[in-house]
Amino acid sequence: MVKHKKKRNKSYSGKDAAITRPSVTRINAVHRNPAHQWWHDHKRIARPALIAAAIVTVVAVCIYEIVRLSIGA
Repeated sequence: MVKHKKKRNKSYSGKDAAITRPSVTRINAVHRNPAHQWWHDHKRIARPALIAAAIVTVVAVCIYEIVRLSIGA
């Protein structure tokens, strides 16, 4: 059985090590109306929910029309 070499999980911090630059967070202050602010805060949840609701609505209308045509014929 071959003995595997242990992997190094500690970052090198000697004098030749790459310099880690500090991360900069930029914040912009924006005045939005209440509806746009709500959308900005909730779009990660609201967008998939609206897409799913639109798909369900289209499928329901298609099924309704197919049933209406089959009954009327």
